[in-house]
Amino acid sequence: MEQASTEDHDHQPVDLDRLRRTAETVLRGNWSGDHMVPSRTLYPHQWSWDAAFISIGLAHVAPDRAWRDLRSLFTAQWPDGRVPHIVFDPGVNEKDYFPGPAFWDVPPLPGGPSHIRTTGIVQPPVHALAARMIHRVAPDAEELRWLYPRLVAQQEYLLKHRDAGGAGLASIVHPWESGLDNSPSWDDALAQLPADVRVLDRYQRRDVQVSVATHRPTNADYARYIALAASYRDNGYQDFDLLERHGFVVECPAFNALTADAELALAEIAAVVGADPGPHRERAAGITQAMIERLYDPETGLFHTLDVRTGKRSKARCVNGLMPLILPGLPARVAASLADQAASARFGLSPVPVPSYDRTAPDFDPLRYWRGPVWINVNWLLRRGFAGHGYAAEAEALRQAMLSVVDRSGCFEYFHPTTGEGIGTPEFSWTAALILDLLAIPRTHP
Repeated sequence: MEQASTEDHDHQPVDLDRLRRTAETVLRGNWSGDHMVPSRTLYPHQWSWDAAFISIGLAHVAPDRAWRDLRSLFTAQWPDGRVPHIVFDPGVNEKDYFPGPAFWDVPPLPGGPSHIRTTGIVQPPVHALAARMIHRVAPDAEELRWLYPRLVAQQEYLLKHRDAGGAGLASIVHPWESGLDNSPSWDDALAQLPADVRVLDRYQRRDVQVSVATHRPTNADYARYIALAASYRDNGYQDFDLLERHGFVVECPAFNALTADAELALAEIAAVVGADPGPHRERAAGITQAMIERLYDPETGLFHTLDVRTGKRSKARCVNGLMPLILPGLPARVAASLADQAASARFGLSPVPVPSYDRTAPDFDPLRYWRGPVWINVNWLLRRGFAGHGYAAEAEALRQAMLSVVDRSGCFEYFHPTTGEGIGTPEFSWTAALILDLLAIPRTHP
């Protein structure tokens, strides 16, 4: 059993019961009938990878809602297999979120509910992992049988339609698809695109109306985001000839690590539903090998994003470069290198968890979104990676750091990488959900 309390770096006790109650309260407040919203203010719809992380924590307190959240998301899956990064709530006014359904202009799904509107881009495929973890806590073979073919279709879309580089890795066509929206990982690729901020005269940003502008992506970055989304939309969300037709085509190590991890989760799910797990394991191994060959830099000891259009890897040392640690098939030398880098002065495991960007970089920004702050979801994934490769002490240090920062600051969207102060929107769902999972680790993991 877990002890009644732990201690943070100031030797202040962390009240685990209070922390659990706080997290549960956030999730109750953000439930919207058949899905969870990330937050009531900034993110009033259903987000794809948020739904996956949230369902993992929900499984411990409301497993019926955990399954329902995933089912709700996959009801909006496109015929080609893509799972859209946002499913819009028809009860939310268009002016309350931008870019909303009118901007994306996605028609109703063929044969699907007429009220469903979505974006046309995707997010990392964390959903198979979520389904596997929910099933471990609250077994439901019927839900797995419903989800399995849809999860397979999601993987097939990414590995067939998005293999722009031809090496077996999925490419993203927008920084938003990575989930790490304004990471320095994308700077080189985005720098090749014009940043016409006049587009913001036509499209008004909603995020800076409800958040501190200096914590959000810059107007120049946002103008590029809108231009890229509009370009992909105007080409009918088609993925053929991406290198010729689209200005941003990038292989992200975190996105591909999660794609490989999804195959490993699908292998376990396949065994439950009576399918063959072998092909899933083979695909996971193939993705892992391709990542090592294309994205790993032995000199930095990290993985880096690859601009498929130019063939150049980003030099930025970002948290997505640590994320392949989640893969059990990594060679020991590569896993050890990632573990060393994560624990180094560039990142660090405690007393505040791993930041989103190299602390020693000259453009490190402790306040601006993915350019410095700490995010619980990527740290939760890294903790899994440490534990999976036998780094038990590091895994526990990271777990304690996450519990401590949320106990002191609350369930914020992200956190200051030095002080641990909460930043962004408060009462953020995946922070609350993953804290519940961290509290349950002695009972349900590894």
